[in-house]
Amino acid sequence: MTNRPRALVAPALLPRLWLALAALIFASLTLAAHADERTVRIGYQKYGTLVLLKGRGNLEPKLKALGYRVQWSEFPSGPPLMEALNAGAVDFGSAGETPPIFAQAASDALVYVAHEPAAPRGEAILVPKNSPIQSVADLRGKKVAFNKGSNVHYLLVRAVEAAGLTLDDITVAYLAPADARAAFERGAVDAWVIWDPFFAAAEAGGNARVLADGTGLVPNHQFYLSSKTFAAENGPALDAIVAAIAEIDDWAKDNTDAVAKELAPSVGIPAPILAVALKRQTFGIRPLDEAVTKEQQRIADTFHGLKLVPRTVDIAGAVRKPGS
Repeated sequence: MTNRPRALVAPALLPRLWLALAALIFASLTLAAHADERTVRIGYQKYGTLVLLKGRGNLEPKLKALGYRVQWSEFPSGPPLMEALNAGAVDFGSAGETPPIFAQAASDALVYVAHEPAAPRGEAILVPKNSPIQSVADLRGKKVAFNKGSNVHYLLVRAVEAAGLTLDDITVAYLAPADARAAFERGAVDAWVIWDPFFAAAEAGGNARVLADGTGLVPNHQFYLSSKTFAAENGPALDAIVAAIAEIDDWAKDNTDAVAKELAPSVGIPAPILAVALKRQTFGIRPLDEAVTKEQQRIADTFHGLKLVPRTVDIAGAVRKPGS
């Protein structure tokens, strides 16, 4: 009797094994491809050009062509985003004027890449509609809520200075936007200094009156920043990010209602309210010129003079040079 070799695998199982083998090969190739890619870690806030860039997906193809993939991380405001940049947890992000200064005072890790034009109407000091407070000078002895180290921190400094007061003349309540709004609505604070779109949402709520916005007081620039290490080693990727932001800006400036509709789900604010905020925003990313650099230095010197930052900060030395 001839002994036939036994089949090691039942014929019915062969298709499944081939599929499993193909899946393993595909996974291995994918991992190998990703191993050759570098990651750009971008920090964004719920509102602004970066969240729009994330949603529209314009950046990923540009960076993929250069051998990069994108990792997005959301932050509640500028100060924690700048802390993450200092700590090396993100490579690129955006913030108002003040957060980068506080970050620079803590570390020399960041570099200014670009900025958006001034938008002074995009932040304001609010008081309840029926408040007896009629001018910034009336804030003497009052309790004022705002996010420490944010752009509105500087607005308050300039506003009370213009009214002949100092921060020592008011009671400061350092609160993040959500906590500040709750305190404002229940009457736990006398005034609230806040930026858009929270500013527009408070106006729409019907119980907020603008005491003063940034007009004639502060420029309210939005800055794009990177870590010095990332900028030095990844110039083409940084240029691609700036180019993608420029494309979004170019579209957004003429399509306010469409932008508002697109942002509403992620921000959690109705599109008509966002449209109000967007009309106060500016679009048009550009490198820092001498005037913007000097203005940012003036803000840094103000906070150092008030002993709110522990050391002098050099803005010009932290500005990315064209082509670098």
